Amino acid sequence: MDKKKIKEVIDIYRKKFEDLNIEKEAYPHDEFLNFPEIGLKHCYSMLDKMEKFLDEDRIEKSFRWLGFIQGVLWSQKIYTLTELMNHNMPNGQ
Repeated sequence: MDKKKIKEVIDIYRKKFEDLNIEKEAYPHDEFLNFPEIGLKHCYSMLDKMEKFLDEDRIEKSFRWLGFIQGVLWSQKIYTLTELMNHNMPNGQ
């Protein structure tokens, strides 16, 4: 998976958050989630930062954050594992 593909996946998730009317809201890193939907807000806020990491060639950090976001999307029943894997495929969506 290269930078271009990661940016494509970021765009897929950004559109999904917009379609679901999720707002961006960073959550404190030292607190547990009180409500699951806050996790989606936090993930949405991560996408812009991921693009900056890619611009800085911090690919590994982008991969870790992508995995975190995908785990939350699966746990919140937004996407199945198959759908998430297809997002990562060269021609997937």
